[in-house]
Amino acid sequence: GAFQRKGHSTRILSPEEVERLAKDQVLVSEFKQLKLEKEAQKNWDLFYKRNSTNFFKDRHWTTREFEELKACREFADQKLTILEAGCGVGNCLFPLLEEDLNIFVYACDFSPRAVEYVKKNSLYSTERCKVFQCDLTKDDLLENIPADSVDVVTLIFVLSAIHPDKMHLVLKNIYKVLKPGKCVLFRDYGLYDHAMLRFKSGSKLGENFYVRQDGTRAYFFTEEFLSQLFKSEGYEQVVNEYVHRETVNRKEDLRVPRVFLQSKFQKP
Repeated sequence: GAFQRKGHSTRILSPEEVERLAKDQVLVSEFKQLKLEKEAQKNWDLFYKRNSTNFFKDRHWTTREFEELKACREFADQKLTILEAGCGVGNCLFPLLEEDLNIFVYACDFSPRAVEYVKKNSLYSTERCKVFQCDLTKDDLLENIPADSVDVVTLIFVLSAIHPDKMHLVLKNIYKVLKPGKCVLFRDYGLYDHAMLRFKSGSKLGENFYVRQDGTRAYFFTEEFLSQLFKSEGYEQVVNEYVHRETVNRKEDLRVPRVFLQSKFQKP
C-alpha cells in the first residue's frame, strides 16, 4: 500500500534523523570526486551490465501523473513528438508507445549499453522512435533532433545522477529542441527522501549530493534549487512541488517515507 500527498513543505525529520545528517559532514576527497566524474559513464554502463533490463519496473504511472502527455494535444489524433532525456532501458518509453499510438519518441541515454537494450526490445521500431547515445551535458541534441520540434520533454530520475555544476548544461541543451510554449515534465528525488537518509558516512559528495556503492551518484532536490536552475536557463515555472509518499510494507511492518519533486517548466 502507499499513501501520497503533494505540497510545498519539506519532510519533517525525526530527532534521530536530524542528528544522523548533522554528523555526516565529511566529504569524499577531491581526487575521488574527479575520478567519479570521469568514470560516470563507465559506472552507469556497469550498472546496466549487472542488472540488464531487470532493475527498474516499467513506468505505467507516467500518463497518470503527467496528464500533459495527453492534454498538450490540440485535437484528438494529433501526433506528438516527445523527447525522453535519459531513457535507461526503456521502462518509460515502451509503456508510452503501447498506450499512445500517435506519438514519435526521441530517446537518449548516457550509457551505450542501455541504448543497445532499447534497440533489442521487440517493441522498438524506427518508425515510432529514434534512440541514441548522448551525454546531455556536452553532446548537442541538435545533431539528432531538429530545433524547436519537440512537444514534451520528460526528465524523470535523470538530473539527480548529474553533477549539480553541470545540470544547467542539460537544461540549455533541451531548450534548443523544445517548441516555444511547450513543457519539460520533471520528476526526481526530493530532499530527505528515504534513500538520502540511508547513505552510510563517507558517501557525501556535497550538499544533498551522494555516491552509491556502485559509483553512480544521486542528488536530492529542494523546490528552490530546481526552480532557480530552470529559471536561470529561461524557462517559466508552471508547477513545482514535493510528492510525499509513504510506502507501507505490511509483511515487515515498515513505513518508508519517499519524497520526490514533481514539476513542469515551460519554454516561453
